[in-house]
Amino acid sequence: MAQLVKLQDYISRYQIDLSRYPTQFVRLKKIQWDRVKQQWVSGEEISQWEQIEEQTAVKDNKRSFSFFEKFKMKKEPKQVENFEEVEITNELINQEEDIPDEESTLFFEPNIVYKPNSIEELKKMFLDQFFHFQIKWASSTTREKSYVDPKFLRDTLLRNMLQSFPDSFLVFYYPIVKVKKAPIELDIVLLAPTECFCITVVEQENQAVFVGEGDRFWTKKFGKMSSKILNPLIQLNRMESIISKILIENEVEMPIRKILLSRNGYFDYPGTAFNVQFIDKRDFPNWMQQLRQYSSPMKHMQMRAATAILQTVQTTSFNRDIWNTENSQE
Repeated sequence: MAQLVKLQDYISRYQIDLSRYPTQFVRLKKIQWDRVKQQWVSGEEISQWEQIEEQTAVKDNKRSFSFFEKFKMKKEPKQVENFEEVEITNELINQEEDIPDEESTLFFEPNIVYKPNSIEELKKMFLDQFFHFQIKWASSTTREKSYVDPKFLRDTLLRNMLQSFPDSFLVFYYPIVKVKKAPIELDIVLLAPTECFCITVVEQENQAVFVGEGDRFWTKKFGKMSSKILNPLIQLNRMESIISKILIENEVEMPIRKILLSRNGYFDYPGTAFNVQFIDKRDFPNWMQQLRQYSSPMKHMQMRAATAILQTVQTTSFNRDIWNTENSQE
């Protein structure tokens, strides 16, 4: 799963320690998946997967992996799922380095809502529930949290990106950055290990066609109806300009690719647009598959780029009720 580094103006733990949380997230996900899969393969009748606190899961990392590997050799059928292999080795983090304990109120508690008949059904159930956990992970810290708009839990594009892309991808989803003290909402910024994608989404009616025929306005055709829409390249170019300036000011060398995206519509652009890739309904599945097969681990320049962007973002959050937290731990 790609890592949701920043969601709008919500608090992000990645702003606190970008060198620590990417690896912690990956390890937590893998530990939980190995445990869930082990229980399913063994045929245990479990009505509810017990919750594991994140630091406990990290402590039990080596023991859980060792037990599961022995179990896997004896019990698991030959047809193994193609669940994403976790790559946590990168240029910044030592894989053997212990992650320090922290006070945490964040749990991942998956529930079996039906009995999966295949490893693919189990994987889908796990990923869907982990997606909800990931939204909490991306909007809270040990001391602060943000109110999350429920629309993000129903956002199919966000879910698809996070569940499809590798762990080494860092996602900024409609972040709000400050440019000369003025807040500006961007669209989607996707940091791959070796390049940055600026993505503007154009989605309205299913099967709509967006015709690029002017600098200021485009024409949207849907059935026999035609209407004007603002040229989406204006927003895309502005986003690319802002991100490019941030990277240059922080001496980050990373190529930027601009993507105009529509999952349910089509683009008809007769002209040429510099450094813009048009991904519509015809191209979307192949484009997603190409990124899904991205095999590079996290890179130093990628982390520098993420840090530079995080230094410019706006954050709205509130402090947790420390008193209640302390009482619950007594």
